[in-house]
Amino acid sequence: MAKCISSSILFAPSSSSTRTLKPSPLHFQTPKRSLRSMLSPRPRNPFSVFIRATVAIEKETPENERPDTFLRATDDPHSSAAASPNSVRARFEKMIREAQDEVCAAIEAEDGVGKFTEDVWSRAGGGGGISRVLQEGGVWEKAGVNVSVVYGMMPPEAYRAAKGGDSLEKPGPVPFFAAGISSVLHPKNPFAPTLHFNYRYFETDAPKDAPGAPRQWWFGGGTDLTPAYIFEEDVKHFHQVQKQACEKFDPSFYPRFKKWCDDYFLIKHRGERRGLGGIFFDDLNDYDQEMLLAFATECAQSVVPAYIPIINRRKETPFTDQHKAWQQLRRGRYVEFNLVYDRGTTFGLKTGGRIESILVSLPLTARWEYDHEPEKGSEEWKLLDACINPKDWI
Repeated sequence: MAKCISSSILFAPSSSSTRTLKPSPLHFQTPKRSLRSMLSPRPRNPFSVFIRATVAIEKETPENERPDTFLRATDDPHSSAAASPNSVRARFEKMIREAQDEVCAAIEAEDGVGKFTEDVWSRAGGGGGISRVLQEGGVWEKAGVNVSVVYGMMPPEAYRAAKGGDSLEKPGPVPFFAAGISSVLHPKNPFAPTLHFNYRYFETDAPKDAPGAPRQWWFGGGTDLTPAYIFEEDVKHFHQVQKQACEKFDPSFYPRFKKWCDDYFLIKHRGERRGLGGIFFDDLNDYDQEMLLAFATECAQSVVPAYIPIINRRKETPFTDQHKAWQQLRRGRYVEFNLVYDRGTTFGLKTGGRIESILVSLPLTARWEYDHEPEKGSEEWKLLDACINPKDWI
């Protein structure tokens, strides 16, 4: 049975003075040793964003086994012609589930200790998902790899959050379909980088020419690297794999999506990026649909070769408490971006998504300290400088 949820989210960053963020509400653990301070954030005007959404969602039902598909019967690929738009839904779901299996197998093999736990869930009206999480492994502190297929009614503000911008015509509730894979991998070793990737396909099912919400489809996604310390050979390798995937389809994709990634992952109140980038694209529907499906598939298949060789090189590098504390401070930046700016997180919260799956991107541990500034010229300073001033790595 559908239930009505009124969710209020209030983000009120401080004004020109820096304020320590309290970790306790999200159960972050804070390392005991301190690190010499990091660059103080520039003064910012105070602002607050208040979002209120009433969303009709169906209650999730835990499942004991993975179904062959989460699509509704009307979306079954066997009941529709190959040229039907619904077949894109079926093939995209197949792709993300295969990518989930491939990434999880590679993570477990490289970790050597940890194993993924799995939650399968569904909704009576169609859709569902598979959430896999590995915690406190040999290499990874926390690794989450989720797939989901969702049908629902999108409130107007969620439609605008998903699309970005603000149209002149305000739509009413919009029926939608969304499928995607989303993953964040947080290693223990501060010299091993965090990886995020997400690939998604979205359709609105609004009646044709509905005011403010035309019926449409689009692809989105990307893969990005967030190290605490820079090893140029690692960053160059990562970007080279992204470039190779892009150039199979369009030589303009890599420079365009690399810049998009640098712009998207900007923590505006800090004036710095979350990490060292990669590729990012969204609302992409100005190419052939089959081409974009193939492109998203290629990108998802590039995750393991882009990332696992880096982890293999860095996972056993000796480190100190100071190195670990710096990693935790950068994890704090990760949390700030995800909770304040990330469109996927915002969309999930506004549409009544599964909270454990939405927030699986958050690390087990993070740290905030008052008025930190690394020594100029230090390895920590070099990372911060690269986050403030993005560069071309290849």
